[in-house]
Amino acid sequence: MALNVIWIAFFLIAFVVALVKLIFFQDFEVFPQILQSTFDMAKTGFELSIYLTGVMAFWLGIMKIGEEGGIIHFFSKAIKPFFSKLFPEIPDDHPATASMIMNFSANMLGLDNAATPLGLKTMKEMQQLNPIKDTASNAQIMFLVLNTSGLSIIPLTILIDRSVVGAANPTDVFIPIMLATFFSTIAGLIAVSFYQKINLLDKVVLAYLGGITLFMVGVIVYFSLIPQEQVATISSVASSLIIFSVIISFITLALFKKVNIYEAFIDGAKEGFSIAVKIIPYLVAILVAIGVFRASGALDYIVQGVSTVVAFFGVNTEFVEALPTAFMKPLSGSAARGMNLEIMNTFGPDSFVGRISSVFRGATETTFYIIAVYFGSVNIKKTRYAVTAGLIADFAGIIAGIFIGYLFFH
Repeated sequence: MALNVIWIAFFLIAFVVALVKLIFFQDFEVFPQILQSTFDMAKTGFELSIYLTGVMAFWLGIMKIGEEGGIIHFFSKAIKPFFSKLFPEIPDDHPATASMIMNFSANMLGLDNAATPLGLKTMKEMQQLNPIKDTASNAQIMFLVLNTSGLSIIPLTILIDRSVVGAANPTDVFIPIMLATFFSTIAGLIAVSFYQKINLLDKVVLAYLGGITLFMVGVIVYFSLIPQEQVATISSVASSLIIFSVIISFITLALFKKVNIYEAFIDGAKEGFSIAVKIIPYLVAILVAIGVFRASGALDYIVQGVSTVVAFFGVNTEFVEALPTAFMKPLSGSAARGMNLEIMNTFGPDSFVGRISSVFRGATETTFYIIAVYFGSVNIKKTRYAVTAGLIADFAGIIAGIFIGYLFFH
């Protein structure tokens, strides 16, 4: 629903802005430019989708190896003590616990196709414990907000898209996204814990959060102390090493579990090929809408307005060109992806704007979509403070993304 509204709004606003420019400013080029953008962006969408087919097939093949090798089970065991403290209403032996942990594990690994069904299953199992069926329970809100905070270790689709548009090193945004999504998740967790009066000073909670926080702070301090010209190089090498180590660990774990690795890879690659082909019309649709919106000048007016406000406070405004991705993400993942691709095509994937746009996309989640799908699946109408807490997480991710983007790429 959100994507439908956004798509229509892009075309209608573009038409109105272009009409005003034609009538009042005698801009006779605006409508030819809009029409040309429809052809250009349709071609771009198709070309991106074709290249995406091979990359998606490879990575989903690798993910399938990890999945069959038991990587989700490994993550489940690692985070179970922590989540038992955040969801006191759910008994340890309840089916919702296992589904929830597997959902978070799949999300952290970038396994979106596995995460969504597990999330819906978790929500339905939590609904069995919910005493007021049309109102979100505390556990359901905590679960949903942590999902909307963009909790992820491997932002797979973003790395793939950067590869598609020709980034010199597609993984150079890996560490910045990991840091930004951490702050987003912490903000969401604190917001919900405040409402639910969850003790974040519990020794188990502190052990997990403290350990992760110290690591993240250490990363930020390290990159803030080294010479600026070395930041990109070290981040790039470290990100590439981590990603390739993940591939090797997946293969090693699968070997240990005696998985037929080649067949597992082929099964995953087939799924990747199928997904890549299916998204062609969706990608073309959203890229054409964004292209029309930009060609009309409407996007420029929005960016200039935000830039003026930011400049008034004496803040560097280079990040403003990337903000449309941040604005789109809470509403629609497809729109945010299209905006991110359009920005990388316009400014270059290795530009400051192209990189920070990718960080914005990875630092937040499709808050309204997740709320609609997850709560709608169990007929919950009263969401209480779920939207507020989810948007707090999104805002924290965007602010963190700005600071981290300047630290790493400026």
